[in-house]
Amino acid sequence: MESKSVAVSSSVLLLLLLLLAPAATSGRPLAAGKPDPDDAAATARWLVAQNSWGVLSTISSDLGGSPFGNVVSFSDGEPGEGCGIPYFYLTTLDPTARDALTDGRSSFTLSEFALGSCGKIDPENPTCAKLTLTGKLKLVDSQSSEAEFARDALFAKHREMKDWPKNHNFQIFKLEIEDIFLIDWFGGPKPLSPAQYLNHGKELSVI
Repeated sequence: MESKSVAVSSSVLLLLLLLLAPAATSGRPLAAGKPDPDDAAATARWLVAQNSWGVLSTISSDLGGSPFGNVVSFSDGEPGEGCGIPYFYLTTLDPTARDALTDGRSSFTLSEFALGSCGKIDPENPTCAKLTLTGKLKLVDSQSSEAEFARDALFAKHREMKDWPKNHNFQIFKLEIEDIFLIDWFGGPKPLSPAQYLNHGKELSVI
């Protein structure tokens, strides 16, 4: 009787632990494993496709030109259709959008750690990939086909965005990439140009 009671108590405890454990989250389920570390373009595009948020840093107009990093949601396309360009849904009630309209210089940082695929290693470990895209944060013409693509991509990945207050005047911004910093293994950053990054996979779609 005592052993049966202990077994029941253990089962209840296990259930509670499972319910209380933080759920692993990502922008979309990992459709494929992490690319080979030697394939810099594939790794960078994988990080952008799989993540749903990152840190967007701007030149702060409120802080006299000091850098200001802000956690933001983003999307580069609907599942399986990512283009590599990060799109954002921002309001000028937030400093990031205001900064971009004054000085577009920005950088956007992502980490593989957010995907839960780094295991128990530290986020700063080189084998836990990290990516910083640097360029200009630009407002997208709301009447353009690009804005339609970006809106569909953002709303597919972040469904609650559809219900954000209309009077907050959310607008679509994109990062025009000028430089790429990627570490996914030992030995320092991987050489990767914006053209190599953006054109990755296009040769396969042509064949």
